[in-house]
Order: sequence, then structure tokens, then C-alpha cells
Amino acid sequence: MMNRRHREDVLVRRHVTVETIPSGHPVELEPGQLAQITQALGGSFTLLVEGQLMRLKGQDADAIGKQPPEALAVPKDLPIEELEPLVWDTLRTCYDPEIPVNIADLGLVYRLAFEPLDDPDQVRVVIDMTLTAPGCGMGESIANEVCDKVLALPRVGEITVNLVFDPPWDRSMMSEAAQLALGL
Repeated sequence: MMNRRHREDVLVRRHVTVETIPSGHPVELEPGQLAQITQALGGSFTLLVEGQLMRLKGQDADAIGKQPPEALAVPKDLPIEELEPLVWDTLRTCYDPEIPVNIADLGLVYRLAFEPLDDPDQVRVVIDMTLTAPGCGMGESIANEVCDKVLALPRVGEITVNLVFDPPWDRSMMSEAAQLALGL
């Protein structure tokens, strides 16, 4: 017997812009369109609409009758030395819309560094990350999500996300938990 992931049928309630997967092209959904939620992880939704996968940002969750995700509760006076684990936790809320594993456990984050800024209470976060496939059109979207989420953290004054493809990603870079989640 083959198990199929549970999909939830939803109705689009208002005009909303989504991104097609894997190209990343924006598309407008109309009120009354039917969709199925195939994945709801990290605050965004992967929808199946008329045979096409699409990514709906969490801030637009109301367009399908869902609640927008809650922001992480983080103290504003967070000591800088506690920032790195928080950035990693934040990266674990970013997902490839086709794969139910976060980008950190997928092994897509190659480097996380901190650089000083003129303000001693803030840092620039520099992240080198890759994609599971170099031609993935969702790269910019995933990188933008990383920027938005990490920049919202206290003590982060700037962020740079570099998409790199050397070394090429392969499944050996995934954490054991990611491999188990994907049945590898």
C-alpha cells in the first residue's frame, strides 16, 4: 500500500501573488480558485493549483483562510554571542518549497559568518548557500526569505546572502535527520 501525503483543499479568498515552482515566476491567483496545500512549513505554503506547484508567502496566509505565522519571540537585548545559534534556528525555518526539509538540514548553507559594523551593537551576517540544483528558479526566493527572516533578528544590521555552486550540492551534505525525513 502506498502512502500519500495529506493534502488540504482550500479556496483562494482574495487576489494574491504567488511564485510558480520551480521557475519562481510570479502568478496572480483569483478569488474562488481551488488549491491544495501540499506543504506548510517554515511559515510558507506550497500549493497545487491546476496541476502547477506554487509558493504562497506566509504573510499572505489569509488569502487561503490560514493565519500568518507567528514571529519568533526573541529578546531585543540578546547578547551578540547568542546570535549564531539563533541565526541557525532561523535558517531551520526556511524551506525549499518542493522538499519537506529545511535548508540548514539539507546542507544548503555552506558558511555563516559575522562581520562588525560601525554600531558595536550590530553585525553584518554573511551567508553562503547553494541550491539542490543550479537551475532552480526558486533560488532568489529562498535567498530573499533568508534575508527577511535573519534581518528581523536583533543585533543584525545588515545581511548578505551569496548563492554559490562550488562545491556542488549532493545528498551526502544532508543531516542524518534530513536523510531520515526523506527516507534515504
